[in-house]
Amino acid sequence: MGETSMKGTRLGTLSLERDDHVQPAERRVVRYVCPEGHVSNVPYFVDADEIQREWTCRCGATAIADEIAPEPPKEVKPARTHWDMLMERRTRADLEELLEERLALLRASREEEELPRSA
Repeated sequence: MGETSMKGTRLGTLSLERDDHVQPAERRVVRYVCPEGHVSNVPYFVDADEIQREWTCRCGATAIADEIAPEPPKEVKPARTHWDMLMERRTRADLEELLEERLALLRASREEEELPRSA
């Protein structure tokens, strides 16, 4: 072995450094309770951006943290129909005028079809 290898150590062993003056990060423990009554205490970093409201319990059920407020339901916008989009572009008076024009054209074309053709 080379001179740079550490003698008496192997992969996977503990560090040789001491943790005398090491301060662990501040933690916040969140309590989750499932419908079966199981309690799970999950530690989170104090400055964690997002803490889950739901946690999967060891029994497979969904546990809920009481101290975290549920998210408000998202506002659902009603679907815009063709009529809504049409009313954004035209007034009711404009639509009535267009309807009368189209009906007049339709009536005129029917009258032409009804006239006898001379051969």
